[in-house]
Amino acid sequence: MKKKRVIALLLLICLLIGSLWFLQRLFMPKYVDEIFEGRLIEEYYENAGGNDVMFIGDCEVYENFSPITLWEEYGITSYIRGSSQQLIWQSYYLMEETLQYETPDVMVFNVLSMKFDEPQNEAYNRMTLDNMKWSMSKWNSIKASMTEAENALSYLFPFLRYHSRWSDISTEDFTYLFRQEKVFHQGYLMRVDVRPVTTYPAATPLPDYQFGETAYEYLDKMVALCKEKGIPLVLIKAPSIYPYWYDEWEEQIEAYAKEHDLLYINFLELIDEVGIDFNTDTYDNGLHLNLSGAEKLSRYLGGILRETYGLTDHRSEPETAAKWQEKVNFYYEMKADQYRELEEYGYLKSYGGRKPEE
Repeated sequence: MKKKRVIALLLLICLLIGSLWFLQRLFMPKYVDEIFEGRLIEEYYENAGGNDVMFIGDCEVYENFSPITLWEEYGITSYIRGSSQQLIWQSYYLMEETLQYETPDVMVFNVLSMKFDEPQNEAYNRMTLDNMKWSMSKWNSIKASMTEAENALSYLFPFLRYHSRWSDISTEDFTYLFRQEKVFHQGYLMRVDVRPVTTYPAATPLPDYQFGETAYEYLDKMVALCKEKGIPLVLIKAPSIYPYWYDEWEEQIEAYAKEHDLLYINFLELIDEVGIDFNTDTYDNGLHLNLSGAEKLSRYLGGILRETYGLTDHRSEPETAAKWQEKVNFYYEMKADQYRELEEYGYLKSYGGRKPEE
């Protein structure tokens, strides 16, 4: 009798755990029709391994660089571990986690997040943290990222955070309960539409231009981690004209790169050399590049990486070439689909129905 009770109790515990897991999967946002960025982190795990170059950072990497272009032009394999408003401590822990899966030849980090020195916003935190696989890197990132209004229990059990979505549950939540349609290209979010720059942002004076201690602490951690693993760390500033990049910030990054013997590339100073035209190469008035701009920037950076670090051209390797040909095919299929949408609707309907004037 006692044995039966134990078995029944174990079955009950398994049922409760299974039910909670199912409800969490059901209630968590699926990021299907809008805010695709919420799926960026999750998609990496199916593509981990074999990447020469790893990009880490915010929207200034996942919307401005095309790994497919790096492959087609140089045979460089790469992935972008980006997410919306990715804070520098989140970048560090993603870097740390990535090195549990692979050891790239080069790490590239975009420095815009140095402007933040404390937690910012739960919604952005969720898009980075919720879909990381469980590890000490995820747990440490959660602890570093939480705002005062958040609690760690809701990250351990996301159902506690999303249970209020019960009234919004739709067929989409069931359709994508255990699967997701592929949207990204090695972490790159494609946009082919054009919204040119009409005005350049003015520099709003700041009370203090000094990067914070926490930001420097995690940049130091990145440098130390890459040094430990024997991986060159490259610092970049993407050529986005907004948010404004202050001269005082630039001076600090230049000094840091010189002190730590790091390659630093500020693409804002190379816009003409790269060939970026803000009449044609941005989809949102210069905040991010569109596909045309991302391909130009990737060709330029790829040449620097190949020359500086002697990266291998893998295009002559049959197995790798076949794998990447599938990625290339998907890239051009989506490119064609987006141009068809532009022709039919005048805007990319797949991106939440946002018309150009909106």
